[in-house]
Amino acid sequence: MMSATFPAWFSGMTVGVLLLTIAGCNAPTTSVESVPDEVIASPTPDAIAPPGENADLWTQLQQQNAPYFVLMRHAIAPGTGDPENFQVDDCTTQRNLSDEGRSQAQRTGDAFRENGVTVDQVLSSQWCRCLETAELLNLGTVEPYAPLNSFFRDRATEPQQTAQVRQYMAAQDDPGVTVMVTHFVNIAALTGSGVSSGEIVVVRLNNQDELEVLGQIEPL
Repeated sequence: MMSATFPAWFSGMTVGVLLLTIAGCNAPTTSVESVPDEVIASPTPDAIAPPGENADLWTQLQQQNAPYFVLMRHAIAPGTGDPENFQVDDCTTQRNLSDEGRSQAQRTGDAFRENGVTVDQVLSSQWCRCLETAELLNLGTVEPYAPLNSFFRDRATEPQQTAQVRQYMAAQDDPGVTVMVTHFVNIAALTGSGVSSGEIVVVRLNNQDELEVLGQIEPL
């Protein structure tokens, strides 16, 4: 077999590369599958809300120079959907707020007061978790409003309910703030935005009577 002669510098470099390769092979690796979902899904602070973004929304709501609508998904209520024996007038048959959800609703109401936002109306889905969220906001008398009810289990009612909410918005001529506590599917149908529990989407109708999304306020 032929042998080759290499300069001394090549031999030293080869040893270094070999050691790095061995170290890399032995180093523990972390795959995406091994990272908990909550770690992967957690946004960076900048992704949550750029500095001043929420402040601008609060300022708009405070000035009340147009009819503004605050679409809020009910606070934290662990689970998905509702039990099979669901009855709208019986909270024991529904998915309800946890203690954390109740605290979240109270914090959200506090944020309105701390930012000097006066609310003219509070409308809510008839689901218990929405009514309780709206009550814990403590921003005014809560009025149950059936078009805000969830259509998670029956999407056939989505077009009619969504149209009713838009018609209600269009009928509000006076400047002010209306809070609407509802569900993920309802907010998504109105705005195209997915929201977390307790998250807020602020909207208004523009001069063309089109729904305009002004921004979102992350859960508090």
